[in-house]
Amino acid sequence: MVDIDLSQLPFTLLDDRGRERVARGADMAYFDSDEVVLEAGQPGEFVFIIHKGEVAEFDPHAPASHSRIAHYTAGDLFGAISILNGTSRYRFKAEQESLCYVIPKALFERLCDDYPAFADFFRHGLVQKTRLLAERRIESGVNMAGFMLARISECMRAPVIVDAVTTIAAAVARLNESHADSLLVGEGRRFGVVTKTDLLNALVMEGATQECPVVTIAHFELVSAGPDQYLFDALVQMTRHRVARVVVVEQGRPVGVVELTDLLSYFSSHSYMVGLELEQADTVEKLAHASAKLPGLVQTLMAQGVKLRFVMDLLAALNGRIVEKAFQFLTQPHHRARSCLMVMGSEGRGEQILKTDQDNALIVADGIDWPECAAVMQRVTETLCTLGYPPCPGNIMVSNPAWVNSESGWRTAITRWAERRDGTSLMNLAIMMDAHGVAGDTRLLERLRRHLFDSCAHDELLLSHFARAALHFSAPLTLFGSLRKPRHGIDIKKGGIFPIVHGVRTLALECRITATSTLARLEALAGQGRLEADFAADLGEALALFIELRLKRQLAQLDGRQSSDEPNLIMVQSLSSLERDLLREALHIVKDFQQRLTHRFHLEY
Repeated sequence: MVDIDLSQLPFTLLDDRGRERVARGADMAYFDSDEVVLEAGQPGEFVFIIHKGEVAEFDPHAPASHSRIAHYTAGDLFGAISILNGTSRYRFKAEQESLCYVIPKALFERLCDDYPAFADFFRHGLVQKTRLLAERRIESGVNMAGFMLARISECMRAPVIVDAVTTIAAAVARLNESHADSLLVGEGRRFGVVTKTDLLNALVMEGATQECPVVTIAHFELVSAGPDQYLFDALVQMTRHRVARVVVVEQGRPVGVVELTDLLSYFSSHSYMVGLELEQADTVEKLAHASAKLPGLVQTLMAQGVKLRFVMDLLAALNGRIVEKAFQFLTQPHHRARSCLMVMGSEGRGEQILKTDQDNALIVADGIDWPECAAVMQRVTETLCTLGYPPCPGNIMVSNPAWVNSESGWRTAITRWAERRDGTSLMNLAIMMDAHGVAGDTRLLERLRRHLFDSCAHDELLLSHFARAALHFSAPLTLFGSLRKPRHGIDIKKGGIFPIVHGVRTLALECRITATSTLARLEALAGQGRLEADFAADLGEALALFIELRLKRQLAQLDGRQSSDEPNLIMVQSLSSLERDLLREALHIVKDFQQRLTHRFHLEY
């Protein structure tokens, strides 16, 4: 019996008896430096687990400069896919003297037959493997937050519904009877909401009588969700829309209401309390105090195992609200009503978790008289600096007159960029593609986006130039090198995040997809049949993995556990064996995506 560590995936998918079978059936094999361990086209006879040494994986059909596709060190596993497929697709060669545990094919196949979950691990794609990684973290002591698993149906109250002809007096009586804070008013097929505050204002401030129909004060633009959605979704909705309740709708009819008080009873962390503090902030100083709590909120949510997409959605909503309130403090209502402040870059895509550089612009409605606009925008930039958003090194900020323009001025600029197709123009189009309105009249941005699509979506030559940037950085599969050298690392932004973000942005431009987040764009592309659903899901998981690895490094820097080196540089030797495996697979997906973009937009020429 060999002494082999079976405490990691996939062997944790076996029971004690299964792991004992592995320990009794495994053997040891020695390979000299440069010796081929498994040749391409050779039948798979063993699963190899490296005890000491290093093994590289090569694609014999690829050009020499791109043939080295993976690197394995102590604890890494390879050869299983060769057994499942019958032969090996790639060549595995020892890069130094290596000692491996070897599991015979017959034993491996019996284990796959006896333990379906063990077999599935090798057949699964990136989505399922990242889920297994999350489950392993939970088992190892990181608890999934309760609100991650709670559904809206578990927390909602039965709705109080009245007819449109109900009087205000009768509505007040119904609220008192039901001890509710709001009621729904049905008028035909639509429903509106009325709160206690609405009733009080109507009677005291607006001079309504008790006999007035309650429908006259109802709000029909509801913030709604489905009963099967996560309760965390309701939190994001409340934060984004600045409301204290979400109406639960099923098959077009309201079936419940989730109130703020219901949410507060579910959230063990003070995540929503940050949102409340933001809402109550009436000075820049108080807003800065609330804003300073966001990094701690991120750490809390990540420590509790909250899925990264939920964290990104919540932080995007909170950051958007911070910028919006700062804009409100510094501008007059009539100017806000005729302008739109937009955020761009990772913030516009909702993929900014920790605060990054400012990246914003302003649309001013045609014909508005705002002579002090430049001075006000300078104060906006300075205020955002105070709130923890550093200036943009590229000066893409409202304090720069180049990023403040009238609606017609922006339309002219977009047309000019589309015609020029030079590097700067293409970059500006990409920036505008990710723009998200956070304050003022967002319809101004919606109209500009339609103009951008009209100018670019059907221009094959422009799309080809636009897509080329996604190939500027190749997937760094050949940069794993020797994991023993601390200076070796991967620039996860250049090699992983940017190719996915910009490639998906290009397809979204071609397909006129208005969503700005990369994950939402992927869902829309899959919905349109532009990408296979499985491949779109794998791209999304790859992006989430890259962002999470970068976030861990950033949080470690905040805690002082790592130096303040380049935050995008991921040290692969610090990752677990499974994380390295996932990273390798995710980078292969990036490489595949780049090849697809090459063929679609004829970039091979």
